[in-house]
Amino acid sequence: MDRSTRNAAIAAALILGGFGVVAYFMPTIMLALGDSSPWAGAVVAVLFVLAFFGVFWLRGRSQNRRD
Repeated sequence: MDRSTRNAAIAAALILGGFGVVAYFMPTIMLALGDSSPWAGAVVAVLFVLAFFGVFWLRGRSQNRRD
């Protein structure tokens, strides 16, 4: 494993770990927001999913520019 592959794997693991922690608390966050507005809970869930894919999309674009 060369240096760039190792760094990419570490970055992916950290990103997945961070999103995993947020996903673990997502039901609690949605229920808390849902008490005030059901739409707020839905918006947070949608933003979470978009952010998950957006981070990897941006990382892929960044990697393509370097190569």
